[in-house]
Amino acid sequence: MRRRIVILVLLALVAAGCDWPNIAPPGNGLVRYRDPVFSTVKVQSGLTYGSAVNLEGQTITLKYDLYKPEGDKVTSRPAIIWVHGGSFCCGDRTSPELVDEATTFAQEGYVSMSIDYRLESPGCSGSLSNCGAAIKEAFEDAQTAVRYLRANAATYRVDPNRIAIGGSSAGAITALNVAYATSEDPDAAVRAAVSISGAQGGAGTISAGDAPALDFHCTTDPLVGYSAAVNTINTAKADGLDAFHETWDETCHVPYSEHRDQILEQERNFLYWEMDLSHAAT
Repeated sequence: MRRRIVILVLLALVAAGCDWPNIAPPGNGLVRYRDPVFSTVKVQSGLTYGSAVNLEGQTITLKYDLYKPEGDKVTSRPAIIWVHGGSFCCGDRTSPELVDEATTFAQEGYVSMSIDYRLESPGCSGSLSNCGAAIKEAFEDAQTAVRYLRANAATYRVDPNRIAIGGSSAGAITALNVAYATSEDPDAAVRAAVSISGAQGGAGTISAGDAPALDFHCTTDPLVGYSAAVNTINTAKADGLDAFHETWDETCHVPYSEHRDQILEQERNFLYWEMDLSHAAT
């Protein structure tokens, strides 16, 4: 009877269009996908998910690091692909906030994949001469990573229907672009996206059937304008998508260390509900 009541309540919350980032998953004791049920995370570094030619005609090997809960026996786990920032010219898959997020979610039972992608100079810094092309390259490479992980789901014991994407700054833009191309490219579809200081633009088109998204943003962001993020969320909502905006009335960009606990908690809640992890393998 109690379980039936819980299910009915959750169905009512879904119908009401709930604020999923602020609703904790239920359960007593340690709950997989909510709590750190694994103490050790195994990291495999420098793996390859593909290759692509950059604007200079060079073939770039696309690398990633894989984070898995040590000793896990579950054979169909949700996964998150993490994308670093750096104005599409700089940075790599070892960005500190991504390492922390990838490790934290692996401790909770996810598989995490932190990726590199093609970078261009000056990218979206300086003259912006190849900014648009660099954004498109990152988008294409992130989609390649999604396809790779889905194609190798059995090898990595990943649920191919529960793949999310997340990132910060340029990586957040990339994550949202991939999320908002889900209905256009089912092979590279994701179930949800989390963004720190991002906005959609340069690739993908927001439309019905795309993935839900959660963005964290400072109201005065010197690099990725707050208004662009607001427009992204409002457009998604207008198309009937779940889209959430958590903001700080501050001048800042990717304030991960300052707001770490809030970011992780709301990402955790959002992904649990949007990926339907109450019905995932445990």
